[in-house]
Amino acid sequence: MKYVLPLVTALALVTSLSRANASNANPHRQSEWTEYLGGPDRNHYSTIDQIRPENVTKLQVAWTYHSGDFGQMQCNPIVVDGVLYGATASAEIFALDAATGLEKWRYSEGKGVPNRTIRGVTYWESGDDKRIIFALDANLCEIDARTGKLVASFGDNGKTSLRAGLGETAKDRYVVSTTPGTLFGDIIVMPFRVEENEQAALGTIQAFNVRTGKLVWTFRTIPLPGEYGYETWSKDTYKNINVGAANNWSGMSIDRKRGILYVPTGSAAPDFWGGNRIGQNLFANCLLALDAATGKRLWHFQFVHHDLWDRDLPAPPNLITIKRDGRTIDAVAQVTKLGYVYVFDRVTGEPLFPIEEKPFPKTELSGDEAWPTQPIPTKPAPYARQNFTEKDINPYSEEHDKLLKTFRESRTGTFVPFSKQYTIIFPGFDGGAEWGGAAADPDGILYVNETTMGWVARLTDTPTDEQLAELTPGHRVYVANCIGCHGPERKGNPTSGYPSLVDVGTRRSREEIAKIVSTGKGMMPAFTRLTPLEQQTVVEFLIGDEKKEGSANAAGGEQVKPKSAVPPPPYRFDGYVKFVDSKGFPGINPPWGTLNAIDLNTGEYLWKVTLGDFKEISSARGIPPTGAENYGGPVVTAGGVIFIAATKDGYFRAFDRKTGKLLWETKLPAPGFATPCTYETNGKQYVVVACGGTKLDTPKGDCFVAFALP
Repeated sequence: MKYVLPLVTALALVTSLSRANASNANPHRQSEWTEYLGGPDRNHYSTIDQIRPENVTKLQVAWTYHSGDFGQMQCNPIVVDGVLYGATASAEIFALDAATGLEKWRYSEGKGVPNRTIRGVTYWESGDDKRIIFALDANLCEIDARTGKLVASFGDNGKTSLRAGLGETAKDRYVVSTTPGTLFGDIIVMPFRVEENEQAALGTIQAFNVRTGKLVWTFRTIPLPGEYGYETWSKDTYKNINVGAANNWSGMSIDRKRGILYVPTGSAAPDFWGGNRIGQNLFANCLLALDAATGKRLWHFQFVHHDLWDRDLPAPPNLITIKRDGRTIDAVAQVTKLGYVYVFDRVTGEPLFPIEEKPFPKTELSGDEAWPTQPIPTKPAPYARQNFTEKDINPYSEEHDKLLKTFRESRTGTFVPFSKQYTIIFPGFDGGAEWGGAAADPDGILYVNETTMGWVARLTDTPTDEQLAELTPGHRVYVANCIGCHGPERKGNPTSGYPSLVDVGTRRSREEIAKIVSTGKGMMPAFTRLTPLEQQTVVEFLIGDEKKEGSANAAGGEQVKPKSAVPPPPYRFDGYVKFVDSKGFPGINPPWGTLNAIDLNTGEYLWKVTLGDFKEISSARGIPPTGAENYGGPVVTAGGVIFIAATKDGYFRAFDRKTGKLLWETKLPAPGFATPCTYETNGKQYVVVACGGTKLDTPKGDCFVAFALP
């Protein structure tokens, strides 16, 4: 761990504080949900106490908003001055009367583009100027909060490019944002996603002016020569030839009083082989504390050195206050995919519980060098299981022997680098904790849900040019871009969330397939790097309409050859496969999802309960709830109630904040893979959750459902 004391000039500090006080202090709105995840601290906490453990069972549906736009929704709505702002499955932005659910306006540029995942919007105001800020594809957009019309004075008629500060190499590369930005006065700092292979753009942190759309500052997560951290990469990494990412995609937290922005970063790309980026790789996999006004680094901590497992930080950190030895300490807590919570002094970056650098295995693949140690906190204990043995194989699966065989033939263990042999990564690629994030209350208690799921993966040799030359052009494009998720036989892995593409032409039109390839769908990136001809040939390959001679197309005989401008790494990821049986049940014994309360004053657990259930197992076997895979976080209130949906079984639940006791549950129209929000308007408390389903092969939904007491 490396940290330095903040060196902020008096002028910068005054500017920071004045900006924060000017447009972001809204004490009269504490009864609403004015920012993503509830506030700048990202604590998912509400001071409202109308709904309590003794009356939560009386909750009823107050209103339902059907968007007519079916598909996965991960939106955490915001509520300002009695208006609820959110986004549909294809990123249509809407405003509702928060008391009735009646639509006030809708911005529909995203209409017709499937599954543009968006987790919410940002509200900014200055006097009578009130704006909603969000991302659509590679653009940062602003609309008038009262009318839903683009703000012409912002950027180019309401839009500015999210590639503005990423350099020339990002010009044609995939850049989108799924998470709302973080405000500091007239500055908004934007998260964004890039590809996770050698084609990834740089993950430079970017701040934009809210009024004009102009770039204000940048922070390079892959440093230039002479900059701090440059020596932790291979010599030419910064050129973005075949290494990129180290981006923030999950969102940020901000201490506006101090003017400090907390930015968790992702892994460098490509994900699973790092031979082109030998070294520790700062500032990938870091929590960065930056001066919000200038982007200057104040301190940092790196959670994974030379990441070879895609252990990017999945959620914004929580800004909390704890008590230690009679002192009150402002702290920042970061949850991780691996299942650990790291807690630091918010100003200095000093760890508040000891962190030990522990040794882990070397890589077996030539050309790469796994970092010899990784930092592990001594407290709190991990909220996710860290390993399992043969005795832990799911005893309720009809395919127990098959699961056991996979386990015995695979490598296991924490931070075991991938090889040509299958490896079970546990917790899985999605965590542990994931993008839903953790909730925290003023007492320093952290509430985090986790999924207990293993994934099986390996690396294989990348096909040579000679091998690719034997394939048709469309098949070559497929092998280079699609095989990692959908497999060599196009069968995909539906239980892992990757659909089969066999006979896809009978289910979708040529035009629909082409649109998905060019624009992306859900978490599948848009393949913007492919030429129009390459897109055409891969579509023809998928629908079985490719000319076998394959050397020319009707547009003029252009040859389709394997790309050589960005050479692929010598090893290729063999695909994301969950360690599950054919029915989708996890390969290890329950519980498969839990909700945890951790006292960060002491580092001790207050309680742990199962979250979700596979009733077809628990009821048939007469066992307690199994827990279930879950996406989306909890909300905690001053009334003493925790609300969470998130689970595959499609229930919305309320737990007692002090004990973890399940108080109430109700079946949703479709599973709610989103973090709820809660607010008070017209004297009544509401809790709202997006119900889009779709994920984990669940039924699709299109609605936001509000609950309230009668």
